[in-house]
Amino acid sequence: METLGHVEAPPVLIPTDNAGLAIMTVLRNYGIDTIFGIPGTHNLEFYRHLQPLGIRPVTTRHEQGAGYAADGWSQQTGLPGVVITTSGPGLLNALSAAGTAYCESRPLIVLSPGAPEGEEFADIGALHETKDATAAAGAIVEWSRRVHSAREAVEAVHDAFELFRYGRPRPVHIEVPLNVLETSHGCPAELLDDRHRRAPAGADDGGVLAAADILRSAERPVILAGGGALPADAGVRRLAEILQAPVVTSLNGKAAIPEDHPLSLGSNIRLPGAQELCNGADVLLIIGSKVGEAEMWGGAVTPRGTVVRIDILESQLRKNVQADLGLVGDAAAVVPQLVTALDGHQAPAIDLADLRAGLEQQARALSPELAAIAETIGQAVAPETIIGGDSSQITYFGTSTFIPQRQPHSLLYTPAYATLGYGLPASIGAKIAAPERPVVCVAGDGALMFAIQELATAVEQSLDLTVVCVDNGGYAEIRQNERDRGMPEVGVNLHQPDWAALATAFGGHGRRIETHQQLADALRDAQSAGGLQLIHVPLARLAS
Repeated sequence: METLGHVEAPPVLIPTDNAGLAIMTVLRNYGIDTIFGIPGTHNLEFYRHLQPLGIRPVTTRHEQGAGYAADGWSQQTGLPGVVITTSGPGLLNALSAAGTAYCESRPLIVLSPGAPEGEEFADIGALHETKDATAAAGAIVEWSRRVHSAREAVEAVHDAFELFRYGRPRPVHIEVPLNVLETSHGCPAELLDDRHRRAPAGADDGGVLAAADILRSAERPVILAGGGALPADAGVRRLAEILQAPVVTSLNGKAAIPEDHPLSLGSNIRLPGAQELCNGADVLLIIGSKVGEAEMWGGAVTPRGTVVRIDILESQLRKNVQADLGLVGDAAAVVPQLVTALDGHQAPAIDLADLRAGLEQQARALSPELAAIAETIGQAVAPETIIGGDSSQITYFGTSTFIPQRQPHSLLYTPAYATLGYGLPASIGAKIAAPERPVVCVAGDGALMFAIQELATAVEQSLDLTVVCVDNGGYAEIRQNERDRGMPEVGVNLHQPDWAALATAFGGHGRRIETHQQLADALRDAQSAGGLQLIHVPLARLAS
């Protein structure tokens, strides 16, 4: 039968008990109920099994968006995000998201089909042919494996969960050759079960007691918490209360203790006042942070006192700040060990009001206008709202400081990789994972345009999602960088679409505000109305 010049092909007969079924079954048994990606010619034997297994497919409009949506989903569920790409370009499109996950220590599994065995590097002009996809991904992720059987693929999934649960969580890639993907898997049922979760690894008892002695004798202890501290959030709070130690965090460690707690100084390690506090402490306790230079903003943590570090990797104890005493283990176990070892100790209460006010003043001076916008947003949304951020001035001058969070993972951001186009898809993933929580994506116009196509994903998934586009006319940060170098403004002043009309064209609702006072009402109206809502905030035309 011919239609429009196309010869109808006979049905493709593929065993339904194939490797795709084995892989998706083991993922489902680990609790994965949502995947992100785009169906393609070569990956359909992954997709075949999603509906029968009760796995929700979310089709983004770009594989990079799939990776960022998977990250937002992962941060709310505590499970790794899973992305299915097709071979070649689909996988390569997702690698920026994989690079983000690597840099920010986030768990992510990328599944892709690959050339059949025997056709590697064939250079025969096959569809999506890529010189070496596994090596390309391997240059970005923690590990990348091209498997040769369904059993090997399933073992790779188990290994991924072993890494995520007991190591430094970073992305992995599993490439399944087409001939393997489409062949009966032959795996016994028990191989597809999730593996029993062990208790998190604690530190050496002697090291814990030595650290407790150091902390007990401290007069000016300070806690610096990173993303690795988040699994121990209740313990970090208790430890801070025992020691009466101020807690300052990185952005990945934001809300390691609730930011309305009297001992919290927020995610402000980039500010000079926070750095000087850490440097002047007689004991600095660093929990789960590499103390990365990207978050120092030209400053540095160079402690003059004793440094105690807790990290899941021994190698991290010397990175950027040398530990005088290092405790290797999962913060979820090590922090409670310290709390127990400090039993009976209670330091005198301290008052951080003046220090907190000083840090706020430093943050506000960076951009009073963006600080005011962020405060307005924070006052207009519910306390449990998840804020999607991006590599935008409104995030690092505004929402990161001026919307305090009570729960970890409530600011979605990538402070080290600092990618553009993260905020919108990450917000979509977070909303899918936590539909009961309000989600507001706040991004600059430049960042938002990197992922604008994902507005269609939000509408298609019937999400209640509010997007605030803070329009500074282009790449304002780079514009300032050029000015600082005495350069003309090159390539940074960008044409702006009619943002409100654009949201409406995607099937949502758009509105533009004209004054600061209108923003709070627009936010309340948008969240009350539901669906996809976009609020355009044109800074150049915004009246006070």
